[in-house]
Amino acid sequence: MTRKQRRGLLIGLGVGVLSIAAVLMMFAFRQSIVFFHTPSDVAEHKIAQGVRFRLGGLVKEGTVARGEGTRVSFSVTDTIGTVPVSYEGILPDLFREGQGVVAEGILGPDGNFVADTVLAKHDETYMPPEVAKALKEKGVELGKSAEHPGETQTQ
Repeated sequence: MTRKQRRGLLIGLGVGVLSIAAVLMMFAFRQSIVFFHTPSDVAEHKIAQGVRFRLGGLVKEGTVARGEGTRVSFSVTDTIGTVPVSYEGILPDLFREGQGVVAEGILGPDGNFVADTVLAKHDETYMPPEVAKALKEKGVELGKSAEHPGETQTQ
Protein backbone atom coordinates (compact mmCIF):
# COMPACT_ATOMS: atom_id res chain seq x y z
CA MET A 1 0.00 0.00 0.00
CA THR A 2 1.43 3.33 -1.02
CA ARG A 3 1.78 6.34 1.23
CA LYS A 4 -1.01 8.16 -0.62
CA GLN A 5 -3.36 5.19 -0.21
CA ARG A 6 -2.63 4.95 3.53
CA ARG A 7 -3.34 8.66 3.97
CA GLY A 8 -6.63 8.30 2.04
CA LEU A 9 -7.60 5.29 4.16
CA LEU A 10 -6.78 7.18 7.37
CA ILE A 11 -8.83 10.20 6.28
CA GLY A 12 -11.72 7.95 5.25
CA LEU A 13 -11.68 6.16 8.62
CA GLY A 14 -11.59 9.51 10.45
CA VAL A 15 -14.59 10.81 8.51
CA GLY A 16 -16.44 7.53 9.13
CA VAL A 17 -15.80 7.63 12.89
CA LEU A 18 -16.90 11.29 13.08
CA SER A 19 -20.06 10.51 11.11
CA ILE A 20 -20.96 7.63 13.40
CA ALA A 21 -20.34 9.84 16.46
CA ALA A 22 -22.58 12.58 15.03
CA VAL A 23 -25.41 10.10 14.33
CA LEU A 24 -25.15 8.66 17.84
CA MET A 25 -25.27 12.16 19.37
CA MET A 26 -28.37 13.02 17.34
CA PHE A 27 -30.13 9.88 18.58
CA ALA A 28 -29.13 10.64 22.17
CA PHE A 29 -30.41 14.24 22.02
CA ARG A 30 -33.56 13.72 19.98
CA GLN A 31 -35.79 13.90 23.11
CA SER A 32 -34.32 17.21 24.29
CA ILE A 33 -34.51 19.04 20.95
CA VAL A 34 -38.02 20.34 21.72
CA PHE A 35 -37.68 23.59 23.68
CA PHE A 36 -40.72 23.03 25.86
CA HIS A 37 -44.22 21.55 26.02
CA THR A 38 -47.40 23.40 26.97
CA PRO A 39 -49.80 22.32 29.74
CA SER A 40 -52.35 21.24 27.12
CA ASP A 41 -49.69 18.92 25.61
CA VAL A 42 -49.30 17.36 29.06
CA ALA A 43 -53.10 17.08 29.45
CA GLU A 44 -53.30 15.26 26.10
CA HIS A 45 -50.82 12.69 27.51
CA LYS A 46 -48.14 13.51 24.95
CA ILE A 47 -45.53 13.31 27.73
CA ALA A 48 -44.73 10.10 29.59
CA GLN A 49 -44.25 10.15 33.34
CA GLY A 50 -40.66 10.26 34.52
CA VAL A 51 -39.38 11.81 31.27
CA ARG A 52 -37.41 15.04 31.69
CA PHE A 53 -38.81 17.97 29.70
CA ARG A 54 -39.52 21.71 29.85
CA LEU A 55 -42.96 23.05 30.64
CA GLY A 56 -43.80 26.54 29.38
CA GLY A 57 -46.76 28.85 29.81
CA LEU A 58 -48.11 31.46 32.21
CA VAL A 59 -48.14 31.29 36.01
CA LYS A 60 -51.83 30.93 36.83
CA GLU A 61 -53.28 33.71 38.98
CA GLY A 62 -53.90 32.76 42.61
CA THR A 63 -51.90 29.52 42.57
CA VAL A 64 -48.53 30.53 44.02
CA ALA A 65 -48.18 28.98 47.49
CA ARG A 66 -44.96 29.19 49.47
CA GLY A 67 -44.15 26.33 51.83
CA GLU A 68 -41.39 25.71 54.33
CA GLY A 69 -38.02 27.15 53.41
CA THR A 70 -37.66 27.51 49.66
CA ARG A 71 -40.50 25.15 48.72
CA VAL A 72 -43.00 26.73 46.29
CA SER A 73 -45.98 25.35 44.42
CA PHE A 74 -47.83 27.02 41.57
CA SER A 75 -49.68 26.14 38.38
CA VAL A 76 -48.64 26.75 34.79
CA THR A 77 -51.41 27.33 32.25
CA ASP A 78 -51.91 28.07 28.57
CA THR A 79 -55.62 28.83 29.26
CA ILE A 80 -56.55 25.41 27.86
CA GLY A 81 -54.68 23.14 30.23
CA THR A 82 -53.17 23.65 33.67
CA VAL A 83 -50.37 21.68 35.32
CA PRO A 84 -49.51 21.93 39.03
CA VAL A 85 -45.79 22.52 39.64
CA SER A 86 -43.72 22.03 42.77
CA TYR A 87 -40.26 23.56 43.07
CA GLU A 88 -37.60 23.53 45.77
CA GLY A 89 -35.22 26.44 45.40
CA ILE A 90 -34.94 30.17 44.94
CA LEU A 91 -37.25 31.57 42.27
CA PRO A 92 -36.06 34.24 39.83
CA ASP A 93 -36.70 37.82 41.03
CA LEU A 94 -39.17 38.46 38.22
CA PHE A 95 -41.28 35.36 38.90
CA ARG A 96 -44.91 36.30 39.61
CA GLU A 97 -48.46 35.36 38.74
CA GLY A 98 -49.61 36.05 35.19
CA GLN A 99 -46.04 36.10 33.81
CA GLY A 100 -44.38 33.76 31.33
CA VAL A 101 -42.37 30.91 32.82
CA VAL A 102 -40.44 27.84 31.67
CA ALA A 103 -39.87 25.09 34.25
CA GLU A 104 -37.60 22.10 33.70
CA GLY A 105 -38.14 18.77 35.45
CA ILE A 106 -40.23 15.60 35.36
CA LEU A 107 -43.92 14.73 35.51
CA GLY A 108 -44.79 12.66 38.56
CA PRO A 109 -47.31 9.78 38.67
CA ASP A 110 -49.85 12.09 40.35
CA GLY A 111 -49.73 14.55 37.43
CA ASN A 112 -47.68 17.07 39.43
CA PHE A 113 -44.67 18.53 37.61
CA VAL A 114 -41.58 18.45 39.84
CA ALA A 115 -39.29 21.24 38.64
CA ASP A 116 -35.61 21.57 39.38
CA THR A 117 -35.15 24.75 37.31
CA VAL A 118 -37.52 27.69 36.85
CA LEU A 119 -36.88 30.47 34.34
CA ALA A 120 -38.91 33.70 34.20
CA LYS A 121 -38.98 36.35 31.51
CA HIS A 122 -36.45 39.12 32.03
CA ASP A 123 -38.76 42.15 31.92
CA GLU A 124 -42.36 43.13 31.39
CA THR A 125 -41.99 43.70 27.64
CA TYR A 126 -40.47 40.35 26.69
CA MET A 127 -41.80 36.84 26.31
CA PRO A 128 -39.63 34.08 24.78
CA PRO A 129 -40.65 33.67 21.11
CA GLU A 130 -41.30 29.95 21.59
CA VAL A 131 -43.66 30.62 24.51
CA ALA A 132 -45.48 33.40 22.63
CA LYS A 133 -45.86 31.22 19.52
CA ALA A 134 -47.17 28.21 21.45
CA LEU A 135 -49.64 30.37 23.38
CA LYS A 136 -50.85 32.03 20.15
CA GLU A 137 -51.37 28.58 18.59
CA LYS A 138 -53.56 27.69 21.57
CA GLY A 139 -55.68 30.81 21.00
CA VAL A 140 -54.34 32.90 23.89
CA GLU A 141 -54.59 36.66 23.32
CA LEU A 142 -51.19 38.25 23.84
CA GLY A 143 -50.50 41.92 24.36
CA LYS A 144 -48.41 44.08 22.07
CA SER A 145 -45.38 43.51 24.30
CA ALA A 146 -45.32 39.78 23.46
CA GLU A 147 -45.00 40.33 19.70
CA HIS A 148 -41.62 39.79 18.10
CA PRO A 149 -40.18 41.62 15.09
CA GLY A 150 -40.40 39.64 11.90
CA GLU A 151 -43.43 37.59 12.99
CA THR A 152 -46.43 37.65 10.74
CA GLN A 153 -49.53 38.74 12.59
CA THR A 154 -52.62 36.55 12.25
CA GLN A 155 -55.79 38.47 12.93
